[in-house]
Amino acid sequence: HALRHPEEYGREKTISLSALSGSSDVETLSDIGLLTQAGYLTIKSIKYGDTVFLDYPNLEVRRAMAQLYVERLLQGRVAGQVGAGPIVKVLSEESAESLFHVLNRLFLAIDYKNYPVCDESSVRAFVQVYFAGAGLDPRVEHHNAHGRSDLEVKAGDRHWVFEFKVAREGESEEQKLQEGAEQMLSKRYGQQECSPELRRVVLVYSIKSRQFVKWREIED
Repeated sequence: HALRHPEEYGREKTISLSALSGSSDVETLSDIGLLTQAGYLTIKSIKYGDTVFLDYPNLEVRRAMAQLYVERLLQGRVAGQVGAGPIVKVLSEESAESLFHVLNRLFLAIDYKNYPVCDESSVRAFVQVYFAGAGLDPRVEHHNAHGRSDLEVKAGDRHWVFEFKVAREGESEEQKLQEGAEQMLSKRYGQQECSPELRRVVLVYSIKSRQFVKWREIED
């Protein structure tokens, strides 16, 4: 059941029209079909004759689903119980270094047996559900004319842009940080936004340490 994994939270969800309308039997319905019939997903469009594209109906449902995924990641706990509760305040008022430490409290508490962090998409997905569960509206792979940023989120007067890099055994963490910084600058991530304060941060996650090990705020 794909939707049981937090990485599915932000991915595009589809179901065939026949599968959606053909059965009301809870035992045979897929996770997606069940969530649609229960109102947690709503039809966004129908394409190619039989493919139904789905999304969360509103911000309240989006937040509730994200909170469920965060509890899965944290083995039934909420972010506040692992010292990662005030994320909106941190993003709105505090420094990139404070954010680095709060994210690490979350990631060090993740149930790695069931939800291993194995690549950049895992890191991005877990940060996305964390932010969304706090009532924010994070955007992944946000387009501009030069490329796609990993994750962007608005909090208060700030617009944050994140580039995540993963360092595996034997890879240079500093080199990953430099790669992320060069990418952030060359792709001009976030520069199309008109928020009063743009904050751009590169974060390097270590597979071995199971936490972020380096960060750098990118200044213009």
